[in-house]
Amino acid sequence: MKFSVDKHDKYVTLKLEENKFTNDNAPGLKAEFYLLNSQGFENIVVDLSCVTECNDAQDLSCLLVGDRLCKSAGGLFIVTGINDELASIIELSNIFQSVMFVNTIDEATDFIFMEELEKEFRGAK
Repeated sequence: MKFSVDKHDKYVTLKLEENKFTNDNAPGLKAEFYLLNSQGFENIVVDLSCVTECNDAQDLSCLLVGDRLCKSAGGLFIVTGINDELASIIELSNIFQSVMFVNTIDEATDFIFMEELEKEFRGAK
Protein backbone atom coordinates (compact mmCIF):
# COMPACT_ATOMS: atom_id res chain seq x y z
CA MET A 1 0.00 0.00 0.00
CA LYS A 2 1.37 3.39 -0.99
CA PHE A 3 0.54 6.43 1.09
CA SER A 4 2.20 9.54 2.44
CA VAL A 5 1.88 11.05 5.89
CA ASP A 6 2.33 14.77 6.51
CA LYS A 7 2.46 15.51 10.24
CA HIS A 8 1.64 18.96 11.58
CA ASP A 9 1.28 20.37 15.07
CA LYS A 10 -2.52 20.04 15.32
CA TYR A 11 -3.27 17.41 12.67
CA VAL A 12 -1.88 14.82 10.30
CA THR A 13 -2.71 14.36 6.63
CA LEU A 14 -2.66 10.86 5.20
CA LYS A 15 -2.79 10.62 1.40
CA LEU A 16 -3.55 7.29 -0.21
CA GLU A 17 -1.36 7.20 -3.31
CA GLU A 18 -3.09 4.38 -5.13
CA ASN A 19 -5.81 4.57 -7.73
CA LYS A 20 -7.87 1.72 -6.24
CA PHE A 21 -9.40 1.54 -2.79
CA THR A 22 -9.71 -2.20 -2.17
CA ASN A 23 -9.82 -4.79 0.58
CA ASP A 24 -6.06 -5.14 -0.03
CA ASN A 25 -5.19 -1.62 1.13
CA ALA A 26 -8.06 -0.92 3.57
CA PRO A 27 -6.50 -2.94 6.45
CA GLY A 28 -3.21 -1.07 6.04
CA LEU A 29 -5.03 2.23 6.16
CA LYS A 30 -6.87 1.15 9.29
CA ALA A 31 -3.58 0.12 10.91
CA GLU A 32 -2.13 3.54 10.10
CA PHE A 33 -5.12 5.21 11.82
CA TYR A 34 -4.39 3.21 14.97
CA LEU A 35 -0.70 4.08 14.77
CA LEU A 36 -1.32 7.81 14.30
CA ASN A 37 -3.87 7.80 17.11
CA SER A 38 -1.41 6.05 19.44
CA GLN A 39 1.15 8.75 18.59
CA GLY A 40 -1.26 11.37 19.93
CA PHE A 41 -2.79 12.65 16.71
CA GLU A 42 -6.46 13.31 17.38
CA ASN A 43 -7.13 15.15 14.10
CA ILE A 44 -6.66 13.15 10.91
CA VAL A 45 -7.28 14.30 7.34
CA VAL A 46 -7.46 11.55 4.72
CA ASP A 47 -6.84 12.63 1.13
CA LEU A 48 -8.35 10.23 -1.41
CA SER A 49 -7.74 12.44 -4.45
CA CYS A 50 -5.60 9.76 -6.15
CA VAL A 51 -8.29 7.11 -5.76
CA THR A 52 -10.37 6.64 -8.90
CA GLU A 53 -11.87 3.24 -8.21
CA CYS A 54 -13.60 1.48 -5.34
CA ASN A 55 -15.66 -1.60 -6.11
CA ASP A 56 -17.04 -2.37 -2.68
CA ALA A 57 -18.50 0.01 -0.13
CA GLN A 58 -17.34 -2.42 2.56
CA ASP A 59 -13.75 -1.35 1.84
CA LEU A 60 -14.66 2.17 2.90
CA SER A 61 -15.67 0.94 6.35
CA CYS A 62 -12.07 1.40 7.51
CA LEU A 63 -12.84 5.14 7.43
CA LEU A 64 -15.34 4.54 10.23
CA VAL A 65 -12.50 3.20 12.38
CA GLY A 66 -10.51 6.40 11.86
CA ASP A 67 -13.57 8.48 12.63
CA ARG A 68 -14.25 6.57 15.85
CA LEU A 69 -10.63 6.86 17.00
CA CYS A 70 -10.53 10.61 16.40
CA LYS A 71 -13.89 11.24 18.04
CA SER A 72 -12.94 9.23 21.13
CA ALA A 73 -9.75 11.35 21.38
CA GLY A 74 -11.79 14.56 21.10
CA GLY A 75 -10.63 15.33 17.57
CA LEU A 76 -11.85 15.38 14.00
CA PHE A 77 -11.57 12.85 11.19
CA ILE A 78 -12.06 14.45 7.78
CA VAL A 79 -11.95 12.88 4.31
CA THR A 80 -11.19 14.97 1.25
CA GLY A 81 -10.47 14.48 -2.46
CA ILE A 82 -13.58 12.50 -3.33
CA ASN A 83 -14.33 12.12 -7.05
CA ASP A 84 -17.72 11.32 -8.61
CA GLU A 85 -17.02 7.58 -8.70
CA LEU A 86 -16.30 7.43 -4.98
CA ALA A 87 -19.10 9.83 -4.14
CA SER A 88 -21.72 7.45 -5.48
CA ILE A 89 -20.34 4.52 -3.46
CA ILE A 90 -20.11 6.69 -0.35
CA GLU A 91 -23.71 7.75 -0.81
CA LEU A 92 -24.86 4.14 -1.17
CA SER A 93 -22.94 3.08 1.92
CA ASN A 94 -24.36 5.86 4.11
CA ILE A 95 -20.87 6.40 5.51
CA PHE A 96 -21.35 10.14 4.97
CA GLN A 97 -23.75 10.13 7.94
CA SER A 98 -20.81 9.48 10.28
CA VAL A 99 -17.69 10.71 8.53
CA MET A 100 -17.08 14.35 7.59
CA PHE A 101 -16.31 14.92 3.91
CA VAL A 102 -15.01 18.21 2.49
CA ASN A 103 -13.76 19.24 -0.94
CA THR A 104 -10.20 20.31 -0.20
CA ILE A 105 -7.42 19.88 2.34
CA ASP A 106 -7.62 23.62 3.04
CA GLU A 107 -11.27 23.23 4.08
CA ALA A 108 -10.32 20.31 6.32
CA THR A 109 -7.57 22.26 8.05
CA ASP A 110 -9.94 25.22 8.50
CA PHE A 111 -12.39 22.93 10.30
CA ILE A 112 -9.62 21.58 12.50
CA PHE A 113 -8.28 25.00 13.46
CA MET A 114 -11.80 26.28 14.17
CA GLU A 115 -12.42 23.28 16.42
CA GLU A 116 -9.10 23.78 18.20
CA LEU A 117 -9.92 27.46 18.78
CA GLU A 118 -13.30 26.51 20.22
CA LYS A 119 -11.60 24.07 22.59
CA GLU A 120 -9.24 26.82 23.75
CA PHE A 121 -12.10 29.23 24.34
CA ARG A 122 -13.96 26.58 26.33
CA GLY A 123 -10.80 25.86 28.31
CA ALA A 124 -10.62 22.27 27.13
CA LYS A 125 -6.99 22.59 26.02
